[in-house]
Amino acid sequence: MSIYTVAHSPDADDIFMFYAIKFGWITSKDINLKNIALDIETLNQKALNSFYDISAISFALYPYIKDEYALLKTAVSFGKGYGPKLIKRKGEKLKKRFKVALSGEYTTNAMLFRIAYPDAKPIYMNFLEIEKAILDKKVDAGVLIHESILDFDSSLEVERELWDIWVDLAKKELPLPLGGMALRRSIPLLKAIEIEDMLIKAVQIANSHKELLSKMLLERDLIRVDDKKLSRYLDMYANKESEIMSEEQYEALNKLFEIGYRYGFYAYPIKAKDYLIPTEYKEIRFS
Repeated sequence: MSIYTVAHSPDADDIFMFYAIKFGWITSKDINLKNIALDIETLNQKALNSFYDISAISFALYPYIKDEYALLKTAVSFGKGYGPKLIKRKGEKLKKRFKVALSGEYTTNAMLFRIAYPDAKPIYMNFLEIEKAILDKKVDAGVLIHESILDFDSSLEVERELWDIWVDLAKKELPLPLGGMALRRSIPLLKAIEIEDMLIKAVQIANSHKELLSKMLLERDLIRVDDKKLSRYLDMYANKESEIMSEEQYEALNKLFEIGYRYGFYAYPIKAKDYLIPTEYKEIRFS
């Protein structure tokens, strides 16, 4: 049996989408998937060094790792009318060169923020530390992501929604690409196809048994939010549209890569579908 490591974040959406495998609801006689949970920027940095077999990544990172990792079409998180939030202390006006806390250099929210606020001074930290950094006046503002967008201190307010920045840049209301999964190209193709299929089934089964799986995650203290926030968060970021990317989501990804190229983040723009696992290989080989 081949053993591969799946690295994902400890955030509720990633935990929810993977744990059908962890709980043994999805199995394979040939492949054993082991998981590790790390914050998204650590995963991004590890992916730059091809560290894990399969890894959650920020979509904005992908053009930097495309030669080493294939892009998976499942376990994706997009925002639709919502997303990360730029927050600050209530009543305070941000100066042109304000100091801002971001969750990581290679996150999608960091790229969009830096395009919209080129004069701001970023400080990168774990997203769980951002709210406190603003409250303690270590920074002037910060971009909240993941579960932290659902509830923050009443002395803080939203300066700008990154969804609005995205729509301004995209010139169209496409879903906002936030996070996805990538698989190392050195994995044999047939095994890569099977791994992707396992992950697709894991997300599908998680969605089909949302209430039961959520209860199990809460009972085991595997997530940081209560039941009401969990349900709301999963509705946003781990849902039917997370199972297999749609044409609209591919269009949004291509737009993200185009924007990144336009503003000098990438050497050239890429098309998401050019970097997927060629699943048709299995059918052709055994036909």
